Order: sequence, then C-alpha cells, then structure tokens
Amino acid sequence: MTMPASQVPASFWHKFDDKKLQCDLCPRYCKIGDGQRGLCYVRGNEGGKMYLYTYGRSSGFCIDPIEKKPLNHFLPGTPVLSFGTAGCNLACKFCQNWDMSKAREMDRLCDSGSPQQLADTCLQMGCRSIAYTYNDPVIFLEYAEDVAAACRAVGVNSVAVTAGYITDQARPRFFDAMDAANVDLKAFTERFYKHICGGHLSNVLDTLLYLHNETEVWFEITTLLIPDENDSDPEIEALSRWVMDNLGPDIPLHFTAFHPDWKMMDKSHTPPETLQRARRIARQHGLHYVYVGNVHDSEGSSTYCPNCGLRLIERDWYQLGEWNLKDGCCIHCGTEIPGRFEAEPGHWGARRQPVFLQG
Repeated sequence: MTMPASQVPASFWHKFDDKKLQCDLCPRYCKIGDGQRGLCYVRGNEGGKMYLYTYGRSSGFCIDPIEKKPLNHFLPGTPVLSFGTAGCNLACKFCQNWDMSKAREMDRLCDSGSPQQLADTCLQMGCRSIAYTYNDPVIFLEYAEDVAAACRAVGVNSVAVTAGYITDQARPRFFDAMDAANVDLKAFTERFYKHICGGHLSNVLDTLLYLHNETEVWFEITTLLIPDENDSDPEIEALSRWVMDNLGPDIPLHFTAFHPDWKMMDKSHTPPETLQRARRIARQHGLHYVYVGNVHDSEGSSTYCPNCGLRLIERDWYQLGEWNLKDGCCIHCGTEIPGRFEAEPGHWGARRQPVFLQG
C-alpha cells in the first residue's frame, strides 16, 4: 500500500513580513515564523511556504448513526463513516474530544486513508455519508475537500461537524465540498467565546448566515449547555430569537448535555430539566424543530409536525421507531418537513462500528 502523504501545500495564506506568513483560513490569522505552526498545530511555515501536516492521516474511523452528528433531518437512520485528524483552531476548555483536538503528537494519527480509499470504504460498508468530525475539519480543509470530491463522485454525501470558525475568504471553498453540516454554536455571548473558547461569536454567526443565505448545504445547530456558563433563560432566549429572526423557524436546533471534561472538571453534568427548559424556550420563540441530546429523552429527541403535532419520527437514543413521513411530508396533514428525507428511513440503529482500512 502506498501511504498518503501527510504534508501537502496549504491554501489561504500570504506573506506577512520578511520573517512570517499569515494564515488566512480561520479568524485567528496566526502569524507563523519559519519552522513554526499555528495554534491549530497542523498548519505551519516551512521555508516560507505554508503546509498542512495531517493530510491522509486520522485518529481512526468509525461508522455511526447519522443522528449522532447530530443530524435529525438528513437521511435519518443511515450510517455515516466518521473520522478526524489532530488539532483545533479553538481552545475550548470543555472539549469532549480533547485527546484528539488538542493533540500535539502526530503519532496519535495511527490510521491513514487516501480520498479514494475512504470513498471506496463508504461504498463497501453501505455508508450514505462521510463525516469530518472529532476535531474541526476547517483546519484540514485540503484533505476534507479531496475526500469529499472522491465521495461525491460515487454518490456519497459529505458532512462537516464544525464550530464554523472560518474566514469569509475560505467559507465558499470549504462548504462547496459539503452536503450537510452541524454547526456548534457554543454559546451566545462574546464573554463565553473569548474566555472559554478563545474565539469570537460574530465569526460563527457569520458562518450560519452564509450557510443559510448563500448555499444549499443542509445544516443544523448544536449548543452544549454548561451549568452556570451558557444555560440562563436570557441567553437561551437571545439565541433562540437570533435563530428565528435570521435563519427562520425550520433550522433544527439541538441542546445537548455537558459532562465534565478536560479543563472543566469542576462543573456538574447538565440536568435533563435544563435541556427541557431550553427546548421549551426555543419553541416558544417560534422554532419548529428543537431537540435535546446526550440524555435519554424520547419526546425531546423525536420530530413532530409543526402544523398538526403528529409525531413524525420517533427516536429512542439513536434508534428510530415510528415513521410518519411520506415524500418528506406529514402523512396526516401534508405539511412539508424541511430536510433530506427518503421514502423509507435507514435501519442502521444505534450501532457504533470501528473500521480498519485495508490497503
């Protein structure tokens, strides 16, 4: 087997001065000296040129239900091949994939796969989609877009699980490669983004507006609710109003439960009642499809018709049950439900299956 090259020329940079290059991929705009890397650790300056160091390398591959991304309105019940690399362009203190996203050792990337290998694996395993996840695919854009092109050629969809922290310049190229996305809207205050994530809220909102106004990418939003940090009624109300006013009532919004991790071990788990309260607030502000996650709550995880109230898709964790859609519409009142639906749901269920690529 010919191993894919891990170091390839990177895009979106320019010469900052005689000694440094500026990375223009994300809003950090890292100024990087020769032999150094940006905060993401996977893009660096070598001899006056910018490179991506994780092309073709992964921390592992696994088949998941598409609902785990989470995407509830994109080919429900189907399997998705998931993978990530190393590094991240944010510094979230609560990161629940910190062993990969904060990795500074390339030997964590123990698996490898060329774009064509990944496309072939999706076909062999019956995966309808491939997900770029675990760490943010924005930072391995060149690898992600090549995989997406190979997958698109054989009818496999691409799903970005991303924090949306990307520049205006890079957004079109990145999202042109994607069919669906889940954008992690981490909170709705600049304080949270600055002090807990090391970023800015406005850049993420710009990404959401871009997706809604400029693309055909199907996208959903996830907010992890952390006790006493981003779970107050006023913040949830502000977030819900912004989504309603700027994206409309039909964008699915997921509120998910936090568990103590990495640098926020002192925080408690999110009570189910907090998620239910957030869901109630968002629905009161006019959002039609509001979900809870990381807890067992079949009602909060299921999809209902916004017109007649019929349960359209029953979910128990990641297992689908009742299905009351026909041609993407409610079988009772005919209301069209936004998303990408097929005549029948997939039957992957809640399985999580590791995959080892063969050369």
